[in-house]
Amino acid sequence: MTDVRQVRSWFDGAAFRQDLRAAWLDASIALLITLAIFAWLTWRIHAGTSPTIDVIPTFAGGAGTYWMYWMCQAFGWSGLLWAWITVLLGLVRSSRPQPWLRLTPATVERLHRTTSLTTIVLMFAHAFWFFAEEVRGNAEGLGPVGRVWSAFLNVFVPGVYPSGTGVIAILIGLLALYLSIPLGLAYYARRRIGARTWRVLHASIIVVYVLSVWHTLLYGTNVWFDGWFRTTMWLLQLPIAALLLVRLLAPAYRPGRGTLDTAGRWVARTAVAATVVVLLAVAGSGRDGGRTPGVDGAPLNVTTGMVWTGLVAFVLVVGVAVVRAHRAAARQRAVVRASADGR
Repeated sequence: MTDVRQVRSWFDGAAFRQDLRAAWLDASIALLITLAIFAWLTWRIHAGTSPTIDVIPTFAGGAGTYWMYWMCQAFGWSGLLWAWITVLLGLVRSSRPQPWLRLTPATVERLHRTTSLTTIVLMFAHAFWFFAEEVRGNAEGLGPVGRVWSAFLNVFVPGVYPSGTGVIAILIGLLALYLSIPLGLAYYARRRIGARTWRVLHASIIVVYVLSVWHTLLYGTNVWFDGWFRTTMWLLQLPIAALLLVRLLAPAYRPGRGTLDTAGRWVARTAVAATVVVLLAVAGSGRDGGRTPGVDGAPLNVTTGMVWTGLVAFVLVVGVAVVRAHRAAARQRAVVRASADGR
């Protein structure tokens, strides 16, 4: 019984259930948009205008056969849209209140939490439908158990998918999915881990969004090729980068004042400002990493080793930030206690 109470004290289940109930409208809208995207994608296949046909010619005229693949794509696009929305809301909430924003900070925070939960569900649904298509396709000709196990390994175990661009794209997509769960749900453990630590963990979720966009640009067959759709994808990252820069320049909470804190903020500001310039240059020049139909694409210049090394570096940086936040909170509590004892 004691162990159960300790687990409950770590996780604010009441707030989590409340947010789940509040997310029903948000999730319903997301589902309707997903179904609309699914209809649009399948219509383009029937019309022969989908760029996916150029990538996978066997899909031509096969919208009915490959419907689970299109469900996967539809959930992927709605998941990315909701990730974009929730990141925007999070950046607005964590910046100083702006007079042009008519929503109260409490409303923005509530919407940020519900859209975050919806995003995680959409990401999982995206992976599930890809798993279902892998089971249906059964490219290796395995028996019932073997095909399910093989599909599970390919889709849900990072680094197992064996071929093509998916070697990198699925790896970073899975890292985004699995990182989103602890980082997104850290809010419900904030009372136990402390507000400072929670803010460090939650701020790092921007990396999940970056991985999601990278995954889409690498593996989204609708945006493989140069064109307005791919350019729009790049341009949509400008509001994110701009709000992130605002967040770094004018945070809602007073940041740390140590030398390492100051240096970190200046590095982050410089990196985000450079990102804005790169986004504008990419959109303006049209050189956005897309491929040309009928022409073999350039080989991947990122390896799985680089991705795993990046993950280790990310975990180490976040770990150091968490330790420093925990120590700062402990010092603050000690000062408060000493002040109270002095009175």
